[in-house]
This record gives sequence, structure tokens and C-alpha cells, in this order.
Amino acid sequence: MTPRSSAVLRRTTALISTAVLVAFGLAGCGSSDEPTTADTPAQTQNTGDGGDFACNGSGEVVFWHFFEDREADVITEAITNFEALCPDITVKESGGQDDDVIIQAISAGQKIDVALSSAGDQVGVFCSTGAFEDLAARISADGIDMNEIVATAASYSEFQGIRCTLPMLTDSYALMYNQDLFDAAGITEVPKTLDELADAAVKLTTYNDDGSIDVLGLMPFTLYYQMTEWNWATTVDAHFLNEEANASVISADPGWPVFFNWQKDLIEKLGGYDKLNTWFAAIGNQWTEENDFQTGRVAMMFDGEWRTAFIADQAPDMNYGVAPLPMSAEHQDLYGAGFLTGNVIGIPMGAGNPDAAWTFIKYMALNEDAQVQMGNGLKNIPTFLPALNSPKLEVDELYQVFVDAAFNPNSRTIQSSLIGPAPQEMLGDFAERWQSGAETDLTAGLANLSKQVDDQLALAGAG
Repeated sequence: MTPRSSAVLRRTTALISTAVLVAFGLAGCGSSDEPTTADTPAQTQNTGDGGDFACNGSGEVVFWHFFEDREADVITEAITNFEALCPDITVKESGGQDDDVIIQAISAGQKIDVALSSAGDQVGVFCSTGAFEDLAARISADGIDMNEIVATAASYSEFQGIRCTLPMLTDSYALMYNQDLFDAAGITEVPKTLDELADAAVKLTTYNDDGSIDVLGLMPFTLYYQMTEWNWATTVDAHFLNEEANASVISADPGWPVFFNWQKDLIEKLGGYDKLNTWFAAIGNQWTEENDFQTGRVAMMFDGEWRTAFIADQAPDMNYGVAPLPMSAEHQDLYGAGFLTGNVIGIPMGAGNPDAAWTFIKYMALNEDAQVQMGNGLKNIPTFLPALNSPKLEVDELYQVFVDAAFNPNSRTIQSSLIGPAPQEMLGDFAERWQSGAETDLTAGLANLSKQVDDQLALAGAG
């Protein structure tokens, strides 16, 4: 996995632009608002959570998702449970499929009945192009109460009134810290502000005899693991687009200069870009036991709730803690808030078995037992409120920090647009130039960046 692959979300995402609209050939045309009629009568099954589950449809459902290895096993268990509940439907599972692969497959006319994406900022593309079916008619026909879905998750799974996906578990981000390294450095308080975060990063950093970095307190690069543009934006309450998602506000938002100046200052305090970049060159794979945080190579980082499951599996003896994201001095009143985004699930254009696909989607996104089972296995946060409030959901003090952020009214979530994650990717590219010293005029650089985003939006038809 390359460093840039995690710079927007925790899974690989493609840089989406107007090329996607051309690939789909769908701009201005969507799928029918009317769901098709099931070929077979519904089999009503008791779900075990106090309600009945209608098994509409039959036959095979082709399901693509991005999970791999241990996490994929959790999804397979959910599929097995679904097939036991609805024996007339079988699910053909294909894991390890990122958004780029899924988009290419859909545009090529490949039959995928259900697709799971980790990138909420792709929803604008999925919904506006008709790449995913508008689920409104199905939701209405089944009398689904959208108030039973976590509000932030409900918001990032639709675009401009078109609900072409449902949320299926969400991710909440926080500060994770190595308690043993904190103790060794004499740090007794978890940083709550960016200034405190920088001070702790300097105290926690140790050097080899040749002056190179041994243990890094915090990596300030935006291309490191989950130290993403969205998480840093949360710490300074910065934004990418206006409320209509049709124009950039990067150059006008006061938060971005605060972050970039703070970042540049910390880079210098830690020894400069070249020294940090040398340390960075030996980065461990984020998803294996070589993860820098798990090996003690870095003392603090931003990460999602799923990291607790990876640590339990790959570094069970690690002594660590979790705290809310630190905030800038101007926004200390927002402490406790975090950044939320998560998986979205829908029926791609050209699905061969849409009715059975909808039944499967309802199970994965709107079934208490399924959401609890996947929440416990992945340590993701359920987006179905009955599951989130279930006594069967395993919640310890570390996981609780992420849950609290998920319900904090000041927490941020993904903002989708017609150009998908392009604004964040473009800001990430600028950040790389800025932190390396290749970009020296912050004001002019941000202004040029905003213009580039606006140009992309105009090409996509945003107005």
C-alpha cells in the first residue's frame, strides 16, 4: 500500500473527476425510481432482534467489497448468517475490490448486484451519474424509518436529495497514543490542543547516534496513514467546499493557514523535512503487524476505531490509550468532536438481481444482529441505532471514545460532490509541496488550489 493510498480515507480511493461521468456515460440520466417486483414471494423470517425480516427475491447476489484478510472473514460470517435466514438467496462474495476497481467494472457493464464502498465522498458521483440505483422508492415501499440510522451516516450516504446508498457501519477518528512512551517521556496529560500536541511530539521523539530519528512523537505529514486532510481539517475547523458543494472555500477558510503554519513549525522542531522524510521512507505497512504505531516506531497518530481490533490481533500486549482529536487554540470549544465517515452500500447500475440485492442490503445495513456481529468483529461503529444501543455490542473504554465522537454534535463528516474526493486529493498534493518546501507562498498556493478545484467542479457541471 503506497503512502498516498490512505490520504483521504482508510482504503484506497481513486481521484474522481469528470472522467468518471464520461466513463459511465450517465450524466443527467439516472436509474428508475421504481423498484422491480420480486420474482418470488417474500419469506418472513424472525431476525432474533424482535422483528421480522422479509426475504424478497431469490437466486444469486454478486457482492463486491473492499475488506481483506481477517476483516473479510467478518463479512463472510455475516453472509453465512444471511443465507441461513434467506435460504433462497445465495451471495457470491468478492473481497479486496476498491472503489477504482468497482467503478471501472460498473462502467464496463459488469454485473454487480451489491457494491460496498469505503469512500463516502464518492456518493456524489454514484448518485449524480446513476451509477447506483436511487433507493428512495424501495425505502418508501418497505416503510423504512431513516430516523433509525445515525444522523451523520444518513447525511453522507445521499447526495442532493438522491439516496443511492445506505450506510453500513461508520468510522470515527481519534488520537491514539503509546502509554509506555508517554510514561517514559514524563507526559501525564493527553494533548487537547494542537500546541500541546506539538510539544508532546517533540518530547516523545528520540534520535539515533547519527542524528536520525529513532522514535517519532507524531508524523505531521498529511500522507502518513490516517493523518489525512479530513482529520487535520477537523482540528482547525477548516472546510473544502461551500454548503452547496459547487465551489471551493479553501483559500477563504481561516483554518487552513492555521494548520499549514502549525505543520511547518512542527516539521522544523522535529529536525526538518529531510530528516522526517528519511524516517518516513521506512514506513511499516499500515494493515499488518509492521504498523509503526504497533511496533512503537511512532508514539501518537490519528486513527479509526478499527485499529483497536488490529492491535488486539497483531499487538495484544500493547499499552495504549485513545483520546479525542486535539483542536487548535481558536476551536478548543470543539474538543470531543471528531471526523466521521464510513462504508456505503448500494445497487450498481445493471445489477442482474436487484430485488434479492435489496434484501441483502437491508440485512447488512438495517438488521440489528448483523450490525452487532460486524461491529464487534470489525470494531466499526454500527450505523443502525438499535444495534448501536444493543447490549450485545462490545464497548470498552477505548471504543467508547470513538462512539462519543460519533454522537458529538460538532463532529465533522464527509462532504461529497460531483468530483468525489478530488478536492481533498488536490489539497493533499499541495500539502506535500508545502511540507517539503517546494511551495513557499501559502496564500498564493491556497488561492491557486481553490481555482483548480473550481475548474474541476465547473467541468463536472456543478453550478
